[in-house]
Amino acid sequence: MVETSPTYQQIARAIEYLTEHFQEQPTLAETAEAASLSEYHFQRLFTEWAGVSPKKFLQYITLKFAKERLRRGHTLAEAADEAGLSGTGRLHDLFVVLEGMTPGRFRQAGDGLELRYGVFESPFGPYLLGAVGEKICRLEFLDEADPTDGLSLTGRFAAEWPEARFIHDPVSLRPLADSIFGSEAPKPLRLVVKASPFQLKVWEALLRIPEGQVVSYDQIAGAIGMPTASRAVGTAIGSNPVGYLIPCHRVIRKTGIFGNYRWGAPRKTAMLGWEAVRAFR
Repeated sequence: MVETSPTYQQIARAIEYLTEHFQEQPTLAETAEAASLSEYHFQRLFTEWAGVSPKKFLQYITLKFAKERLRRGHTLAEAADEAGLSGTGRLHDLFVVLEGMTPGRFRQAGDGLELRYGVFESPFGPYLLGAVGEKICRLEFLDEADPTDGLSLTGRFAAEWPEARFIHDPVSLRPLADSIFGSEAPKPLRLVVKASPFQLKVWEALLRIPEGQVVSYDQIAGAIGMPTASRAVGTAIGSNPVGYLIPCHRVIRKTGIFGNYRWGAPRKTAMLGWEAVRAFR
């Protein structure tokens, strides 16, 4: 079983409560009760996790926050140039490079490849990290009930790489993990994925969304030159194999509703609020 960070689990419960009751502007006491914490401990833990108070965080995750940005009708390129955003987002600092498998390697289903994997902690709970050499091929968030034995973990992405050799090697993957969520100075990250040309276009468009911003599925469809393909865009986003680094959590419905997320709606809300705090401080 995954030893999920108690702090994140408590914060996740609070975020879920805030998301469901934001229109009521719940008090600190009410939110702390939802997290099963005293007001004092909740205020302290939440501020340590997010860098701001629960009240300030609530301002970032309201639907008004999302709707205001969508009403502006900005393209992805325009959003990237907004004052105060360029160079401030951690994802931009890391300079994530996305590449697809070569057609030959794709057909071989990973034959001859060694895929290393391990489980690490993040601000959003534990996650499975997989890599081919120094290139990340998988980042999947885990829940408390998920088993951590090698067979169960590799089974999550073995269907994509059926001929590859899987090696449990968290020690050698630690530098990569630290570059994603750790405190070390950020360094360029390279991702390698098995994808159709359409999926690659969608995921590359996601990489152009600045930290602290959200866009709609329709806007992504427009950004890749296929304005009527929002449904197919949604499917491609839902199949993203590298969570957080390919930021599918930054796509919401055009109505402003955050919507579902492959790794849980509370985690998506936590990511958006956490990034908004960092981008707009």
